[in-house]
Amino acid sequence: MTDRMKDKVVLVVGAGASGPGWGNGKAAAVLYAREGAKVFAVDFRIEAADETTALIRSEGGDAASFRANVTSSDELKAMAAACVERYGRIDVLHNNVGIVEVGGPVETSEESWDRVIAVNQTSIFLSCKHVLPYMIERQSGSIVNIGSIASIRWIGFPYLAYSAAKAAILAMTNNIALQYAAQGIRANAILPGLMNTPLIREPLRKTYGGDIDSMIAQRDQSTPTGKMGDAWDTAYAALFLASDEARYVTGTHLVVDGGITQRAA
Repeated sequence: MTDRMKDKVVLVVGAGASGPGWGNGKAAAVLYAREGAKVFAVDFRIEAADETTALIRSEGGDAASFRANVTSSDELKAMAAACVERYGRIDVLHNNVGIVEVGGPVETSEESWDRVIAVNQTSIFLSCKHVLPYMIERQSGSIVNIGSIASIRWIGFPYLAYSAAKAAILAMTNNIALQYAAQGIRANAILPGLMNTPLIREPLRKTYGGDIDSMIAQRDQSTPTGKMGDAWDTAYAALFLASDEARYVTGTHLVVDGGITQRAA
């Protein structure tokens, strides 16, 4: 612990894991707290947010839970206001929420498309819409958006809606970074590669033959390092981008993938 986030207020959207273990948002929230931040942990499942908050408090950190549906503008407006009411400001907005649904343009239903775009893409627009005014008022802030290498690469199976939403995150991040650069607000995106987190378990099971152990082995073998990354790899990248160490870094897309996107085939 080096106090890299000392006295900062971090709002983590998607702070609970989607299943047992460490998800990207849960690990990031705990790491921010370990580095001195006050964490406002938001999740659609309040019990998941509460679990993250309890972990932070058990280590002596300061955290609060909040339930919000990320597809609701009113709920995200209330989220931002509640964070400011509790902690006085928002220094960092960490957008982590996301869902995975597999399929190409023929297989993907319109309902699935709308759902994935709403949760993975529109949620970031809405959270930024309601948090940015507080950052503009203080002329300071950092936004960290969690994307995916699926936004820039084919990863072996049809991922149309997910890939489209994650690609949009890159464009939104660049737009926000440039629009608000002169106002002391930074925006960056992280592109995780093949990661071993709870999010992949059930949604991708059938894609890899139905067996989770086989799926993990196949994904490990697909990575140049011989092993997938995990939530802490994403969390440490987020910690850098959120911290003052990255004060001159904005509009960038940080790939965290063990080198898989460097392969020609």
